[in-house]
Amino acid sequence: MPGRRLTMADRQGIAAGLAQGLDFAAIARRLGRPTSTVSREIARNGGPGRYRADLAQLATTHRGRRSLRPPAAAQRAGERSGPNPEVARAFEGDLTAAIVETGMPRTAAGVMACLLTSETGSRTAAELAQHLQVSVATISHAVGLLRQHGLVRCGRDGQSRRHRYFLDEDAGLRSALVSARANQRFATTALRATDIFGADTAVGTRLAIAGRFLEQLGNDILRAAEKHWRTHRVHRGQAHPDHPTTTR
Repeated sequence: MPGRRLTMADRQGIAAGLAQGLDFAAIARRLGRPTSTVSREIARNGGPGRYRADLAQLATTHRGRRSLRPPAAAQRAGERSGPNPEVARAFEGDLTAAIVETGMPRTAAGVMACLLTSETGSRTAAELAQHLQVSVATISHAVGLLRQHGLVRCGRDGQSRRHRYFLDEDAGLRSALVSARANQRFATTALRATDIFGADTAVGTRLAIAGRFLEQLGNDILRAAEKHWRTHRVHRGQAHPDHPTTTR
């Protein structure tokens, strides 16, 4: 029946259809469901490339339990227990994969995702190593890379005095700046092609077009970042905001 809720078997059918390369309409016909139901189910659970039947079922069950609670009780329960651990872990994996796609090494991306999803925005090296199932030395190397770009800073645990790694409050903006600078370096190199291969050659023309595009894109990102940075700093009460390209 079209009106009934999706079952685990339905979700397994959706996953199988996606694996076979079927479009949403074909999957919907196979299940006897509206196409909108199938497309909404896939979109809210990671999209076609990341849809998993078991995690989708788990997330739906969690949402259903949460909606049955009175608002005050739900808030108190959320304060006590936080998000469902399995759903949160799956989200952290998706976040890590998304960060990796920006060009960041996987362990460094895992550290970023771990800090971003931490309530305090900080972890010790041992906690990160245990969470990511790697050595402390590997964590140290990854954190070193993140610190070079100003994404993470090192501090002390107030009680045990252990070193802790803290997510920089402007990590998102700094990450965008790292990407913009990388594009600008590529653009500068590509624009040299006209001097080496000649402006009227296929190679020179191809690289010049790519270089000009990335140069303009990088400049646009930097201007937008500077505007955001200064506005953000003023809102936080800092009369003389730092320039966004400053690396701490």
